[in-house]
Amino acid sequence: MTPAKKRDLGVAHAKGEILAFLDDDAYPDKNWLVHAMGHFQDSEVAAVAGPAVTPATDSIRQKASGEVYSSLLVSGGYGYRYYPKRQREVDDYPSCNFLVRKSVMEEMGGFNTDFWPGEDTKLCLEITKKLRKKIIYDPQVLVFHHRRPLFIPHLKQIASYALHRGFFVKKYPETSLRAAYFIPSIFLVTIMLGGSLSLFSPGTRSLYMFGLLCYCAIVFFAAVRKNPRLIPYVFLGIVLTHLAYGAYFIKGLCAKRLPEEGK
Repeated sequence: MTPAKKRDLGVAHAKGEILAFLDDDAYPDKNWLVHAMGHFQDSEVAAVAGPAVTPATDSIRQKASGEVYSSLLVSGGYGYRYYPKRQREVDDYPSCNFLVRKSVMEEMGGFNTDFWPGEDTKLCLEITKKLRKKIIYDPQVLVFHHRRPLFIPHLKQIASYALHRGFFVKKYPETSLRAAYFIPSIFLVTIMLGGSLSLFSPGTRSLYMFGLLCYCAIVFFAAVRKNPRLIPYVFLGIVLTHLAYGAYFIKGLCAKRLPEEGK
């Protein structure tokens, strides 16, 4: 049973007016609910979300995974999902830190999907586009989210995210057909084509090597801004994340269906 189905069971049995969702590897700050509840005084607010910060107690490789996720080179304009940023309205947010009116969930029939990950993308799309309600991101609505350690567990998660996002470009283009999601795939294709062409052209080879050096320098600069002990992990983690996301995003774009489609 997918997390979405399990959460739908919880929705059906819940008695309160506000439903609060966490992942099983996340836990809230002590003032999580206090900061969230004030937003529901506005009837136009259907849901409230906040950052999912890597706990200080995580292992070195878990912390490195968190640093990779929060890097501008990986999260781009979505860094607020991993560390506190200014308050804003959002239209797509992970359900690891998500509070929503029960009446809204009942109106939509719950998550009503077998997609995982991606159940939250579907939910947010229906809230913002179908119901025309608001989702508020508040940096004080904070949870701590244990990361999957670098490298294999982290990359498996990245691959799953990318696969679904690539597929959602076709299924839910309103929030998935965005340039930022295509960048890792463009990078991957450029690496492959550039490497092939450089075998036959010295001029292309020089340009290709210069581009790779510039890329490595940018990634290294991003890595050294973190904990010095994490530099090798973060550097390699960013590079492998770009490649894994790029490959699986293309796979998702080309897929005719994902698990939910085969129900």
